[in-house]
Amino acid sequence: MRKPSLLQNGTAACLLAFLLAGTATGQSIPVKTVPIASGDQFLLIPSRSIGMGGVSIALDHPFSDPFSNPGKGRTIRSGSIFGASSFYSLSGDNGSGRTLPIGGLFRVGRWFAGGAAAIQQLIPASPEFQSQGWGSAGFVTTPYRGELPDNRYGTRYGTAFLGRRSLDGRIGFGVGISGAHLEALEGVEFLYANSQEIQQSGGYIDLRAGITGDLEGDRTFEVLVSHSRLRMTHDVTYLTWVESVDLIMPPIPGSRVQRNLDHTNTTTLHLGYVQPMTDARWRIGGIITGNWKTHPKIPEYVLPDMPPVPRDPGMTWAYNIGVGISKVEGFSTFGLDIIYEPVWTETWGVAAESIPTGGGFSIPIGGKTIENDYHFNNLVVRIGVSREHETAGFQLGMEVRSVNYHLDQINNIERFSRNQDEQWIEWTPSWGGLLKFPEFELRYVGRLKTGTGRPAQARTFQRWSQQGDLVIEPSSPDYLPTPTGDLMIEDMLVMTHQIAIVIPIGR
Repeated sequence: MRKPSLLQNGTAACLLAFLLAGTATGQSIPVKTVPIASGDQFLLIPSRSIGMGGVSIALDHPFSDPFSNPGKGRTIRSGSIFGASSFYSLSGDNGSGRTLPIGGLFRVGRWFAGGAAAIQQLIPASPEFQSQGWGSAGFVTTPYRGELPDNRYGTRYGTAFLGRRSLDGRIGFGVGISGAHLEALEGVEFLYANSQEIQQSGGYIDLRAGITGDLEGDRTFEVLVSHSRLRMTHDVTYLTWVESVDLIMPPIPGSRVQRNLDHTNTTTLHLGYVQPMTDARWRIGGIITGNWKTHPKIPEYVLPDMPPVPRDPGMTWAYNIGVGISKVEGFSTFGLDIIYEPVWTETWGVAAESIPTGGGFSIPIGGKTIENDYHFNNLVVRIGVSREHETAGFQLGMEVRSVNYHLDQINNIERFSRNQDEQWIEWTPSWGGLLKFPEFELRYVGRLKTGTGRPAQARTFQRWSQQGDLVIEPSSPDYLPTPTGDLMIEDMLVMTHQIAIVIPIGR
């Protein structure tokens, strides 16, 4: 499969969006410009909807909802504690992870609280790089896959919330905090071609406050505001060769370390509403969400056939509007979500010194060298069913994500403009099972993501400049490299399993 050589909209920022999406469905909007495969690194809190394709708009999830919106803790009827073990792997030995979270929900009078802590082991994919040296055919370059010196990383994660209900129990307000110490974000190793070693460090923090309530006619509403900050450092080691003085002896191998910073700030406003339909077994709801992101520091990602260039800041405005329906009848539950996601991203390169552009013109220090405007029109559809009896149950579901974007680029150095359109679809079937015992519940969910992959080598793309010279398409000096050619995406599968035990207390 051939895709454009455009990176994710700040890879770590995108992975953080998926991280938060694991506990805040519909609130964090992921933005990707290439279908890079990423595993469920932060699938932490057990949820009723995972095996149903993730449907959530018109369905209640009493156990996981308070971690999404702390105000929903008002629905806690009795306390419970849980432990969950999650495993995911990418096909072709392209990375895996395992996570063990432990947490609980508690209620005392009108107060409610909850929290969870998790430890994780992450085994990233080994990077592909080039071996250069002298052989029988002379000085040769051979691409191969290397091993990271220490390819097992740990992550510590924590989340907690606290809230209070009104006297009549119809309104709930809560605040929450989440944070993590990260030694790696899964997927980053794909984005530094020819690197020998990638050392990551950093963390994130997320603060949120939410309110939920009941209205007349069995209607409900929710409001959430949150702010998160991601701070990551990537120390990337590259192989280098130093020519001998007499140019007769073989080059001497060496290395250089390049430090990249990845910083993203995200502010979110989320609104939700649900009401019954004419037939009380059916419910309908809607959501509106806005994510406003700033990217003050962006890494110098390197894809195959693409030279590293400085990255400069960018801005993202991501929104979604969704509608969902559900039906609960007897032991059976059905849910359907349809979500439209318009996204606008602006990135640019900033001149560190005055740059002549020909014709007597020049770009001053601080001027924009290249300007990129992305407009996304993404669509997400989730559908799922479940059937739960008194002692057992099962779930089936599917999520389909269609990504479509248009790029307008202005190159102020080469003095030309271009545009590009791209599209791909990600499919994620899911399933689950449930066993109920008097003392505890045992839950299992699994899902398989297709339609994503990892970068591979690609041919070089050439174009005619306005001056009529045959030139190589330049890469933009910002955090979204523009194509020097087509990027080959090697298809892969992402398989995830989660087993959870939930033990009720206080009943």
